[in-house]
Amino acid sequence: MQSNAFRSWLAIALVAAVMFSLYRANPNPVKTRDLTSLDFYRAIDAGKIVEPVVRHLDREEGETYLTGEIETDTLDGKGDPVKEKFIVKLVPGENERLMDDLLQSNIKVEIVEHRSALSPFVTQTLFFVGMLALMYWFMYRKMGGDGGPFGFGKSKAKILNVQADSKKVTFSDVAGIDEAREEVQEIVEFLKEPAAFKKLGGRIPKGVLLVGPPGTGKTLLAKAIAGEAKVPFFAMSGSDFEEMFVGVGASRMRDMFAEAKKRAPCIVFIDEIDSIGMKRTGAGAIGGSHAYEQTLNTMLVEMDGFDANEGVIVIAATNRPDTLDAALLRPGRFDRQVVVELPTLKGRTEILALHGRKIKFAEGTDLKQIARGTPGFSGADLANLLNEAALLAVRKKLDAVDMATLEEARDKVLWGRERKSAGYSQKERETTAWHEAGHALLQLLVKNADPLHKVTIIPRGRALGATMSLPEKDVLNRTKSYFLDEMAVCCGGRIAEELFTGDFSTGAAQDIAQATQIARDMVCRYGMSEKFGFQAFAEQSRWTADSLPPALSEHTCREVDGEVSRLVDEAYSRAEKLIKKNRDKLELIARTLIEKETMDGSEVRALAGIQSGPAQEAAEP
Repeated sequence: MQSNAFRSWLAIALVAAVMFSLYRANPNPVKTRDLTSLDFYRAIDAGKIVEPVVRHLDREEGETYLTGEIETDTLDGKGDPVKEKFIVKLVPGENERLMDDLLQSNIKVEIVEHRSALSPFVTQTLFFVGMLALMYWFMYRKMGGDGGPFGFGKSKAKILNVQADSKKVTFSDVAGIDEAREEVQEIVEFLKEPAAFKKLGGRIPKGVLLVGPPGTGKTLLAKAIAGEAKVPFFAMSGSDFEEMFVGVGASRMRDMFAEAKKRAPCIVFIDEIDSIGMKRTGAGAIGGSHAYEQTLNTMLVEMDGFDANEGVIVIAATNRPDTLDAALLRPGRFDRQVVVELPTLKGRTEILALHGRKIKFAEGTDLKQIARGTPGFSGADLANLLNEAALLAVRKKLDAVDMATLEEARDKVLWGRERKSAGYSQKERETTAWHEAGHALLQLLVKNADPLHKVTIIPRGRALGATMSLPEKDVLNRTKSYFLDEMAVCCGGRIAEELFTGDFSTGAAQDIAQATQIARDMVCRYGMSEKFGFQAFAEQSRWTADSLPPALSEHTCREVDGEVSRLVDEAYSRAEKLIKKNRDKLELIARTLIEKETMDGSEVRALAGIQSGPAQEAAEP
């Protein structure tokens, strides 16, 4: 309330100052004509001055001027001269005798003296007070004055009081990460009954590091811990500690822990901790030490310094654990690392059911099938999928979200929205149909590929068509046979195009890149090459999780390239042999695709008369 009142008075003072300045700048807002001394004397001699003339005195500004009316040579409708207002400034040394000449010409002169409503002392005092008020506003209110000058050292942590929050998050709102949830359960038990742990001499971890890809529910899990334990929850991002001034991050870190100690037991959650917890380079490194190191040092001291943070548990989240400083991860600080992985098939089904509680589904909707079709999706991706499905159902004016709408939403998230209005010719449409038919046929013929789910020639995003396969269950390990079959499936589109058109198109660019990458990974990472055997030609980077090629000899590089080329060529030759042997099935699938545009896996299988891939592989000569 006090802040609102201060703003109101400040606004009134500024408006009054502006109006007063405008009045002083132009006390006579009526448009007038400036007359020179010569013009004024001519008007006096011609008798065109209309009496009386007003003389204005402004003692504060030291100005004197005359105003009045003068008759012009223009006549109005009645034949009388048109009168025009004038103003003449009296300047010492130039026209100071003008008043005497007016009196000698018997022209009446009225004298008006302008006085300020406020004395100069009061005006200056008000100006000084206004400037102080503005300084107070910008330095203390606007910039958080409770934390010292400019308030930069004040913590920006958001405090969530879960005891009074009716929308608090609990473990019932967390799905798909059962192992991670069980691992943090004892933290909740400690916050609820710390005496039971202290009685047996147990020590709860001071810090818990949640590690996992983006969108897997790390922040949600931290909120659920606070909600279950019913303790205050401090939330802050790693980037919130840093400012343009060095030392601000360390000050905010100290302030946050000071506030947390007052509210203990509580939870402090730091999201994206890698922005302040990166490995320290030291003063000898190029560029010297970084400003974030002061923030990191302060955090290390606060977590495991001389002052014990009794009842303050720090939970941090990151998707780049390899970049964190080793001092952060030692016992006594982040004692425990909880891996929050991408959900499995069972987890994705649970997440879809959880987020789908507010969505009305049509009868016969199978969320497990959607879960099968979304490997690699995070919890955030699945929530977005359901939201897209609901929006599509509203656009279609449906009463409930059906299975077709869910699959359309999934395809939109994966490849983009359908571009039915894409202006591509009938020839391009036929080429795309042959291309996707080649992929689909090989998907049925090979032995170890994932089952075919759907094939379409409707453009989505940048793709003109798509062939989709779904694993029947979660797969943790892939075999050499699987990779060889996948490379063969990648080659199917190009081979089918060549058989139909006798030419190549750019549509196989992504297939070529995928097949080449699979072959290179087999040789360099997985030891699946007969020539090199149990060797790896990629090393883990010290700073990132990406695989970078080591310094190999020129001879070894040529040998690796040759082995990659051999694997791709063999996959292409094998795929070509299978397609030529089943050309009639290829043509049947392609013609049907041109007509229907989209077919599911069961339709393609029934159309081609192929019930299982292994039988086809065994039938090869």
